[in-house]
Amino acid sequence: MSGVSGSSGGAGVAPVDAAEAAPVDGPGVAPVVRRGVVALGSNLGDRDELLRDAVAALAATPGVTVTAASSPVSSVAVTLAGPDESKPTYLNAVALVETTLEPLALLDALQAIEHDHGRVRDEHWGDRTLDLDVVMLGDLELDTERLTLPHPRAAERAFVLEPWLQVDEEARLGSRGRVADLLAALPDRTRPVPGATGLLEPAGGTS
Repeated sequence: MSGVSGSSGGAGVAPVDAAEAAPVDGPGVAPVVRRGVVALGSNLGDRDELLRDAVAALAATPGVTVTAASSPVSSVAVTLAGPDESKPTYLNAVALVETTLEPLALLDALQAIEHDHGRVRDEHWGDRTLDLDVVMLGDLELDTERLTLPHPRAAERAFVLEPWLQVDEEARLGSRGRVADLLAALPDRTRPVPGATGLLEPAGGTS
């Protein structure tokens, strides 16, 4: 989504080996269930339909339950050079999940959904049919080549924070604090989408 992708290499996050974050499985041991936040974005094709299909695919993923999904909001594309209003605009949203998947397994599942919906990775922060990012997963702090948790740029992105507040008014972004406070400090906001409905509801014709 507009500038959220590539959540590796975050500063100030204590590195945690993925193996250390894994629960200890064994006979009679229930898997660990973590609450997660997934950010979604699309600026190509039928954006609203793509986001709804992605939420449905996420809900159908073994080990994942979608507990809430925001309505889409609209945002200007963010490229490596900064905001670019000449690019197709994005629809962005957030889904809340409960999952037994470990961080990289969840990332693999999200990237499989992207691929199934025509995502092509030929340009960093380029236009895309679908972009899915893990913003948080429980209280895990992770810093690997593929994934950093919490997401290192989420606090700077109104198109993540605004839809997140739709579905969790008391949301916190780890040690960065309350999402409402982070959003209030940002100079730029997203644009409303007329007729938008939550991504778990019937479509409202927002493509």
